[in-house]
Amino acid sequence: MKKTFKLDELDCANCGAKMETAIKKIDGVKDCSVSFMTQKLTLEADDDKFDGILAQAVKICRKIEPDCEIVIK
Repeated sequence: MKKTFKLDELDCANCGAKMETAIKKIDGVKDCSVSFMTQKLTLEADDDKFDGILAQAVKICRKIEPDCEIVIK
C-alpha cells in the first residue's frame, strides 16, 4: 500500500531528511519520502502492517520535530 500524507509544521529540510531515513528503517517499509518543499510524506509499506508502521512514523516525526504533525484523514 502506498499513501501520501500532509505534514503540518515541518520547519526544516534537514529534519525531513532525518525523518525519511528513520522511517525507512522500520520493518515492513518498502519506501518512504519526505518532501520539505511540498510538506508531504509518501509511505509505501506492507498492507497488513500499514497502520502499525504509520503509528511508528508519527512517533519518529514527533521525536525529531515536536511541532510536526502527520495529517491523517
